[in-house]
Amino acid sequence: MKTMTCRQLGGPCDLAHRGETADDVITAQDRHLKDAVRSGDADHQEARDAMKGRWRHPKQSLGWYRDMKQAFADLPED
Repeated sequence: MKTMTCRQLGGPCDLAHRGETADDVITAQDRHLKDAVRSGDADHQEARDAMKGRWRHPKQSLGWYRDMKQAFADLPED
C-alpha cells in the first residue's frame, strides 16, 4: 500500500488516498473530487474539471497519467 494526497494528485487539500496501485489512488481522487464538488466545496471545482477532462480525453492526458504513475512508484510503501 502507498499513499498519495489530493494535493499530490492536483487537488487543493491533503486528504490521503491509499491504494495498491496508482490507478487505485487516481480512482479514489476522482471519487473524492466528485463528492467534494457535489457537497458544495468550490475549492475542488478546478481539480474536478481537470479530472473530468482527463477521463474524456485520455490520449491527451497521458503525460499527467505517466507522471502520477511514476510519482506513485517512487513512494515508499506505507
